[in-house]
Amino acid sequence: MRLLVSLALAITAASAQKFTGFDATSLDKSADPCQNFYQYACGGWIAANPIPSDQSRWGRFNVLQEHNRAILQSILEAASTDKPTRTVVEREIGDYYAACMDQKAIDARGIAPLKDDLDRINAMRDRNALTGVVTHLYNLGASVFFNFGSSQDAKDATQMIADLDQGGIGLPERDYYFKADPKSVELRKKYVEHIARMFELLGTSHEAAAKKADAVMAIEMELAKGSLDVVSRRDPNKVYHKMTVKELASLGPDFDWEKFFAGTRTPQIQGLNVDFPPFIRALDSIIVQANIEDIKSYLVYHLVTDTAINLPMNFQQENFAFYGRTLSGTQEMRARWKRCVDQVDGSLPDALGQKFVERTLGEEGKKRTQQLVNGIEMAMQQDLEKLDWMTPKTKEQALVKLHGVANKIGSKSNWIDYSKVKISRDDPYGNNERANEFELTRRLAKIGKPVDKTEWEMSPPTVNAYYDPQENDINFPAGILQPPFYDNKADDAVNYGAIGAVIGHELTHGFDDQGRQFDAEGNLRDWWTEQDAKAFEQRAQCFVKEYSSFVAVDDVHVNGELTLGENTADNGGLRLAYMALIEVLGGKTPPKKDGFTVDQRFFLGFAQVWCEHSTDESKRLLAQTDPHSPGEDRVNGVVSNMPEFQKAFACKIGQPMFRYPACRVW
Repeated sequence: MRLLVSLALAITAASAQKFTGFDATSLDKSADPCQNFYQYACGGWIAANPIPSDQSRWGRFNVLQEHNRAILQSILEAASTDKPTRTVVEREIGDYYAACMDQKAIDARGIAPLKDDLDRINAMRDRNALTGVVTHLYNLGASVFFNFGSSQDAKDATQMIADLDQGGIGLPERDYYFKADPKSVELRKKYVEHIARMFELLGTSHEAAAKKADAVMAIEMELAKGSLDVVSRRDPNKVYHKMTVKELASLGPDFDWEKFFAGTRTPQIQGLNVDFPPFIRALDSIIVQANIEDIKSYLVYHLVTDTAINLPMNFQQENFAFYGRTLSGTQEMRARWKRCVDQVDGSLPDALGQKFVERTLGEEGKKRTQQLVNGIEMAMQQDLEKLDWMTPKTKEQALVKLHGVANKIGSKSNWIDYSKVKISRDDPYGNNERANEFELTRRLAKIGKPVDKTEWEMSPPTVNAYYDPQENDINFPAGILQPPFYDNKADDAVNYGAIGAVIGHELTHGFDDQGRQFDAEGNLRDWWTEQDAKAFEQRAQCFVKEYSSFVAVDDVHVNGELTLGENTADNGGLRLAYMALIEVLGGKTPPKKDGFTVDQRFFLGFAQVWCEHSTDESKRLLAQTDPHSPGEDRVNGVVSNMPEFQKAFACKIGQPMFRYPACRVW
């Protein structure tokens, strides 16, 4: 179990461009800010920035992502030149990138790199060989049947334990397999057709490929039936079931777990968290009941899908045709260099990350961000002390937790050493396998050891931020410490509305419906009085109802339960940022700038962070899987609950941006 709550759907690092914290040209002044503030703040930007053909969603997050990716490209292009003066790190990332970029060589090899792995799968004669094959694929990074790794013990946050979770499906979420609406039925049909085409690319006849695709889908359907739904998975108590290996074996006796753990070089397991035990029973039933040839087909398909980027172009194009065009509405596959940059960032994140930090992270930005964090933490303390719905007993514990929050800004300092990973300029498939095996071994080696609190769960170029409830810390990678989130040339109002709201958002996550269940030490423990827990839940239900009323696309609404944590953090975070801004101003009223008051600029700075638009396919996908609300709802849903906004823009009760009664937890 690993519960990270982030600012946005993870974006990891077009051409570099100038950014500003506030852009007057992004406004749509024909819109009424009290009718639709998002349109007022972002309408101009949306009109001037159509979705690029290689994107399904385009917003200011994505613009910064592309800016960071261009920086990474320049780093990798320089490192990929085979010069004797390169450092060890430059040689690692440069050779990995060079191998990935050689599409002609990849095409010439065909599926030869897959041969040994395919032969191993096809050599299975019975279920007794299954564990060995699954272990081999797991070491290579193929995601089959389940997810296994290390995690903090939710009830002893000082220790790392083994963690076994559901997985093994190719559609985004379990409910995709069961929804009966026409679009969902059609999507499943297209998915099966996609699986069949992948088998045809391997040389399977059309008729045989169709049968194999049906078999893969049947196995995935059974895995999905045994899986926990995405909303229930947000409850940490529903994904914590600590047991022994012996108890696991009784749940799934037909898979040799001891052999799997030995084959993945897992240290001796004293305690194991099985996120959802019914899933293991469902997996065991599949192993017993499924035809061995069908299991082979399932393993082959997932191996090919997971390695498609390092296979000939026709595999890449087919993979994109379903996952990019059909599922997300993206019109064109991203350029090879972009995909290779992302692969290096995913496989060697610390090697590339330290070069990115050298290029971009300034001490002034880190120092200023820390000052903002300090001010917003003080605002939260004042807010907690004044809360009228929380009793002194719970309030005392909340303050202890707040004062225990650690801050990580910019990047880590103890970088991972990849010298044991063999990287070759002419073996992209092998590079990926060896990097995956190294990372799996590194993570599993943590089992049974104390938690290393210096670790980060995002690489430095990532345009995101997150709160970790099990470590009780907030994390701001270097990638997000740039305009439009932080601009050292912008006034306080804009910076507090942008990066200040981000900081407040992450801090509030410690006290949302998930975070509030963990104490100051990161342990899953109930520290609330029954009275206060009920008061929280009643207030939180206001957000559930509010956001469930928003339409994502067509007949699909925002899921107010899935997005509750993020919506709570958005609302609380902006309120904290505003309180901190007022404290910084010290009673002074700065003159208007660009025709806007300080309060107006604060709210505009916040809103313009979320300027974005998406394809209909992406909207539908995100509404079902993403715990974040769409950008428009993140803006309008928050400001309509804030009297300070209504005063700043002279909104009146009865107008859409004046919600009455307002929703508020923090």
